[in-house]
Amino acid sequence: MNVCVTGGAGYIGSHMVRVLLRAGHGVVVVDDLSSGHADALPAGVPLVRADVRDAVAVGRALRDHRADAVFHFASRIQVGESVINPRLYWRDNLAAGIALLEAVLDAGVKRFVLSSTAAVYGDPIRVPLDEDHPTVPVNPYGATKLALEHVLADYARAYGLEYAALRYFNASGADVEAGIGERHDPETHLLPIVLEAALGKRPHVTIFGDDWDTPDGTCIRDYVHVTDLAEAHLAALAYIGRSGASAKDPHAFNLGTGRGYSVREVIESAKRISGRDVPVVMGPRRAGDAPVLVASADRARRVLGWEAKRPSLDEIVSDAWKWHSRA
Repeated sequence: MNVCVTGGAGYIGSHMVRVLLRAGHGVVVVDDLSSGHADALPAGVPLVRADVRDAVAVGRALRDHRADAVFHFASRIQVGESVINPRLYWRDNLAAGIALLEAVLDAGVKRFVLSSTAAVYGDPIRVPLDEDHPTVPVNPYGATKLALEHVLADYARAYGLEYAALRYFNASGADVEAGIGERHDPETHLLPIVLEAALGKRPHVTIFGDDWDTPDGTCIRDYVHVTDLAEAHLAALAYIGRSGASAKDPHAFNLGTGRGYSVREVIESAKRISGRDVPVVMGPRRAGDAPVLVASADRARRVLGWEAKRPSLDEIVSDAWKWHSRA
């Protein structure tokens, strides 16, 4: 099968490219390189340097490479930025997503897998979160992802689009064999920040509150290995190919391990694996944070036949450390 990967030069997208190639699929990447890195792609993978709103470039890429499906990773991902400047998120996540879908439908592509987020749920009323949890996002990032999920549902009913929306929890880790890992600018995710502190690339890690209602007072999150996430997309592609676009079929899937780790546990794992100290500074709670966010991935296990193969925090940290500390 031939797959177009938007945002394929980014963190998760570049891992997706490797997993697709290993599974024997053809790949074309569409990425404007505003946050991605061309050197994250293996030699020989076609890169169309274009914004997903460029209908001509996207349509040509889909037709020239005879794409059977699109995996859509290209988006903005910073929660704080989305609150400060929401127009960027409604423009680059929702409006751009709709423009992409126009090109997809016009090119006759009928399969679409969306990189969505657990931020669609908002403040949890129960943990672990399953897909039937109310979706009441508390920031524009989550709101724009949820809005695009609604667009996909409408397009599925009207145009026969076959789709899945994969709601990630905390993507982490690296593909050591491929030599790729997490590099955002600016970096806002906990694990790379912790490892940069261990390497002396930043002075400390700030813990935002140690008085949460958790065993050690720090927030708990569900960390899922980035390669496991990519493999979930393959499972979703196989699923939508079998199930078609029936409205009765589930389309949203949580991707997590069902096990949460606290901020302090992540720091302790990094110290243990790196053999280095990680300076810590205590800060106040951040508005919008929840004490515990952990996935129920039962639907993905039951329907997609997927579950995380690398659920250990130490394995995730170890892979990330090997990449961040590379010579």
